[in-house]
This record gives sequence, C-alpha cells and structure tokens, in this order.
Amino acid sequence: MTDLPALLERYFALAATGDDKAAYLAQFTPDAVVRDDGKTYRGVDEIAGWRTEVPLVAYAVREVVPSADRYRARTEISGAFAGSPVELTFDFTVATDGRIAALTIAP
Repeated sequence: MTDLPALLERYFALAATGDDKAAYLAQFTPDAVVRDDGKTYRGVDEIAGWRTEVPLVAYAVREVVPSADRYRARTEISGAFAGSPVELTFDFTVATDGRIAALTIAP
C-alpha cells in the first residue's frame, strides 16, 4: 500500500530504522499509552523503554481503515524473529495536535 496518511507513513518509517529515537518519541503525546504483547506502557519514558526491547523489523502496511480520530493499519511485519512474517493490527488514536495519543498492537 503506498497511499498512507502522513502520520502512519512517518511512524512506520521511523520504527523500521530506529535511527532517530527523538523523532520517533516526538510522535507521541506526553501521556500516550502503548499496548503491545499483553503489556501497557504509559508516557514517553515507558514508550522509550519499550522501543529498546522491540527488534528492528520491516513493515508492509496492507490496509488502513480511518475513522474520526483513529487509524487501523493491518500490517505485515518481517525480520529476524521466530514466526516471521506475522500480520498485526496497529490501532492509532490521534490527539487534536496530530500526535499519537494511544497505540494498540494486536494480532
């Protein structure tokens, strides 16, 4: 899929490289919540810690379903991990300032 909303395009590009941690974290509101793999991370500091545990992977967004303040992105993730590739859903809630207020990653 090539026609991604700018927020999602930026998120997946920064997540894939891991090169610019400050830019990656700047996408989130200060009190953002991320839910991934059964764990919840609250605030930018916890989100930064979570990202250090996430391996670098390639993201291929297959479908995006937008709604008022949300995007649901069905994404194939591949890399050097058991079971690769996998398909996961990334549910983004967008704050009024355009940053990510919440992100839930689930099968």
